[in-house]
Amino acid sequence: MSSFAESDILRLDSLLRGQGPVCIAVHIHPDGDAIGSATALARFLRSHCGRDARIVVNDPPPETLDFLSWEELVADASRQPQEARELIASASLLICLDMNEFKRAGSLAPALADSGATKILIDHHLDPDRASFDLVFSRTDISSTCELLYSLLTSLPGVKDAASLGPEVCTPLMTGMTTDTNNFANSVFPSTLVMASELLAAGVDRDAILLHLYNSYRENRLRAMGYCLSDLMKISPEGVAVIVMDGGTLRRFDLQDGETEGFVNLPLSLAKVRMSILLKEDEGFFRVSLRSRPDVAANELASACFHGGGHRCASGGRLYFPGDIADPSLAQDYVMNAAARFMRGEMPLEQ
Repeated sequence: MSSFAESDILRLDSLLRGQGPVCIAVHIHPDGDAIGSATALARFLRSHCGRDARIVVNDPPPETLDFLSWEELVADASRQPQEARELIASASLLICLDMNEFKRAGSLAPALADSGATKILIDHHLDPDRASFDLVFSRTDISSTCELLYSLLTSLPGVKDAASLGPEVCTPLMTGMTTDTNNFANSVFPSTLVMASELLAAGVDRDAILLHLYNSYRENRLRAMGYCLSDLMKISPEGVAVIVMDGGTLRRFDLQDGETEGFVNLPLSLAKVRMSILLKEDEGFFRVSLRSRPDVAANELASACFHGGGHRCASGGRLYFPGDIADPSLAQDYVMNAAARFMRGEMPLEQ
């Protein structure tokens, strides 16, 4: 599956098998692909390279990923800020996964940028900040960072196949690929199915992964989902579904990070919906998630109106208040208006 130059693979192998501690960083609000790839790489470095590898995150991963047993590997900057920064400062090798630039790491971005370590980027998003890294592996025609990492690891000298990686590496790789494809519903390439087949042949228990990811939620998530679809979802004449979850809604259902995973995809099951937009209130802004059918470039709307970007059919951004809007109550009108103009072919930069 690897399409990278042999010289880059050999350099990667040399860096992974070097000396000194390794720090692995991922984006804010880490999802299955971020934690899956980071956990897999940390375990590979420990078991195959004899390296002291740790992961730093800006905020805690969702509880649905607890089955990966990543806790011993992770320093959470929201709870252990000093430890996280010390790990970055002491690293001889810094590897950033599932983010195209340092600022995607939130509060950890300055420490990552200032690190004197050799820096590697492994990512599948658009527009990687190549100038900030010593070695970059970037592909967008791939399902996930986990798939990209799998391709790299199985290209390294001495790694024969998936089975030689071991279940402690293969299971988080399958997990991240599964979540980033929405369980093979989008962003699936021939290489994605090859990876899945090889991991299954190596003994990965996919049924157990699916049980943890999709059938271990709390009751409140299902009730929140029903409320969003019955009371909050609005659909424009242009075929754009918008769901705005304000602070009151999040508190009412006691929703935690990760418990709204997949909500944004639900409206796309309707024939008339061409794009779905989900907003979740945070401190001073809404997190914006966009999903679309292949004929609609969700990333263009994310860039034009939500300070964001991403893949064509799966993007994200933010809507600030005050700033973009005066207060949270205006979010729905702003998004509906921006989306309508975008779908009509207008540039919705001025509301």
